Amino acid sequence: MKKLLGLSALLLGVAFVGCSGQFWGGAGAGALGAGAGYEIQAERQMRQLEEDFKSGKINQQEYDIRKDQIRKGSLLK
Repeated sequence: MKKLLGLSALLLGVAFVGCSGQFWGGAGAGALGAGAGYEIQAERQMRQLEEDFKSGKINQQEYDIRKDQIRKGSLLK
């Protein structure tokens, strides 16, 4: 299975060698933008979680569980 996955990655790499620099620049910018958007959403979720905890809508256990879930989904951790 690992060999097949490695071979597939190699073939994909060879296929994209012919792509222009403009393509790679756009792909990099797109990946960066998607990552930033994801982190902004995680930050919003953390702020809402803090508000819910401070207002008493959730208890400490629920807060800790949700906080851990948000951190696991974060790219920056």
